[in-house]
Amino acid sequence: MNRDIYQEPLVSRYTSREMQELFSERTKFETWRRCWIALAEAQHELGLTDLVTSAMLDELRAHATDIDFEVASAKEKEIRHDVMAHVYAYGLKCPTAEPIIHLGATSQFVGCNTDLLLQKKALQLVKKSLVNVIANLAAFCRQHKGLATLGYTHYQPAQPTTVGKRNTLYLQDLLMDLDYLEYLETQIKARGAKGTVGTQATFIELFKGEHDKVRKMDELVAKKLGFSEVFAVTGQTYTRKLDMKTVETLAGIGATAHKFAVDLRLLSNLKVQEEPFERQQVGSSAMAYKRNPMRSERMTGLARKLMGLEGNFGATYANQWFERTLDDSAIRRMDIPQAFLLTDAILKLFLNVSQGMVVYPKQIARHLAQELSFMATEQILMACVEKGKSRQEMHEAIKIHSVAAGKEVKEEGKENDLLARLANDPAVPFTVAELTALIGDGSQFVGRAPEQTDEFLDEVVMPRLARYKDLLGGVDSALSV
Repeated sequence: MNRDIYQEPLVSRYTSREMQELFSERTKFETWRRCWIALAEAQHELGLTDLVTSAMLDELRAHATDIDFEVASAKEKEIRHDVMAHVYAYGLKCPTAEPIIHLGATSQFVGCNTDLLLQKKALQLVKKSLVNVIANLAAFCRQHKGLATLGYTHYQPAQPTTVGKRNTLYLQDLLMDLDYLEYLETQIKARGAKGTVGTQATFIELFKGEHDKVRKMDELVAKKLGFSEVFAVTGQTYTRKLDMKTVETLAGIGATAHKFAVDLRLLSNLKVQEEPFERQQVGSSAMAYKRNPMRSERMTGLARKLMGLEGNFGATYANQWFERTLDDSAIRRMDIPQAFLLTDAILKLFLNVSQGMVVYPKQIARHLAQELSFMATEQILMACVEKGKSRQEMHEAIKIHSVAAGKEVKEEGKENDLLARLANDPAVPFTVAELTALIGDGSQFVGRAPEQTDEFLDEVVMPRLARYKDLLGGVDSALSV
């Protein structure tokens, strides 16, 4: 690592080697050569054998990965054009084939087809990580489906739920993210061989007006590059609307991760649930006792960055005048790799956290007990009525004592003594022991949370995961820094 110049943290600290290599210079330029070979092969196979010979094809294939980066870089500085610089460098390696490299094509033939191919592969990596996060959370939900915990609305205690049921909410959002990702996969097609403004004019000249052959060449190039479909129409580039939708999908994953991470940070503060904490991990440089939720905080920060990229892609798409303008180039060089690298980093963290979350049942029970008597007032009211008491009178008594108990908790810092207050009221027909037995540990107030969790896992999540057996496992969630 060169310590004297800026290093991209997404590469040096946060992301997987697979995603880094996919958006590397080597992968990009080798894919450009794949595009040139596919074009030449298609032209040869469709009858241009005198122009594009078998010897030329053999030479192109032989040097597909033999890239002289220094030569290409020097040429680009001279002519200020990256594609033509690499045509030149490839031509030096392939002197026989040099005349037909890039024949009839515009720069976006290699640029767009390469972008689409790399994004297609990147989505497969994202999908694998996403599926494994879903599997991790599904196991967590099953394990804790019956563990009663405080549920919150407005971050105020509301009614009990279960730890497992709460996490089904994140699972459902992740499945929505998976839905959108899979739809996006169907939208990624080859840009194909469309020419300078998308009319294929140069290819019509090349094939002497044979439209069928030009159309076949377009489809054949796409197939050779691994695409099942090709965009029917383009300008000079494939529509940047697709970039916009791609990043919307990735940002959606980021938003789900953000919500999960923020909730876990709040739970960590309550000491009821935490992310994994390594034996040698340091929580704070000053406060040795601290266990900061640094992974969840990092997820939040990275997700914030990812979600913020959406606006760039919308603006780029909206500003593509007519068939194409070049103001998309510089920003896409940065933002497309960053969008995928950010998603990769976020999911790597999500995998790590979701497979080792720690739950503290006694602390959960303590928090629940502090609020349970308030939440059980309706049940206490109904029990009083069954004992022959007036509902309206009991409602008023319970209200008075609840307000008084709440005031003591807030203003005096005392424990919640609502049950004692009710038991000491002659109008209430229960002792403290009877009221305590009546409200129990809170598990009877969770409604159908355990059943809902099982039903959701059995009917929705597990059948979905069964489709991805080949994607489960084998994902590195180890964190570097």
